[in-house]
Amino acid sequence: MKLDQAMQERRSIRGFLDKPVPRELLEEIIALANRAPSSMNTQPWHLHVLSGEPLEKVRQGNTERMLAGVTPSREIEDYAAYQGEHRKRQIEIAVQLFEAMGIERHDAERRQDWVMRGFRQFDAPVSVVVCFDRDLLGNTIAHFDTGAMTYGLVLAAWSKGLGAVINGQGIMQSPVVREVAGIPEDQVILTCVALGWPDEDFVANAVVSRRRPVENVTRFVGFDD
Repeated sequence: MKLDQAMQERRSIRGFLDKPVPRELLEEIIALANRAPSSMNTQPWHLHVLSGEPLEKVRQGNTERMLAGVTPSREIEDYAAYQGEHRKRQIEIAVQLFEAMGIERHDAERRQDWVMRGFRQFDAPVSVVVCFDRDLLGNTIAHFDTGAMTYGLVLAAWSKGLGAVINGQGIMQSPVVREVAGIPEDQVILTCVALGWPDEDFVANAVVSRRRPVENVTRFVGFDD
């Protein structure tokens, strides 16, 4: 698959087949993502790839704590509620997904079930927990660099026939993830990526989020018209 095809066709996948992903394929994907650029070639990222029983333990721990009302615990500074145009775009994708799934606005039970799917990492067969070096916690460039690698990871997965969704819900209960995965204390948990073979019958997988046109996000300075 050519790069432009992968970038145009990639979408977030939230429904997966119950089919294992070979370790060899994951290693190929990670090797591609590992070529991501980073400031001064610092390469601050670390990946912990979970499957099988450890991943089930994370799902269970996340679910139990969320249903018990335990306050989410992330290791990076959390963002405040989105406002303005950012809030509008957040609502727009939620509406797209709920319409595709046939979830009505008043259907509290199905809306709650959708939220819990996120905390279960969408029942994907693989979860890649993305971390970076703790001694760079105050360095926002490390977040940027690790984000670049993460985008490379989902693009590489797509090019190999796999689907993925970058999923902050999966590490909302970071103490559970850290304990089960045995993540060293000198690493900070940033996010996770749910990954696996896309379920083509899961209708939300067909949802393509809208993008602003180039002229709305770009200024060209010093170019001839």
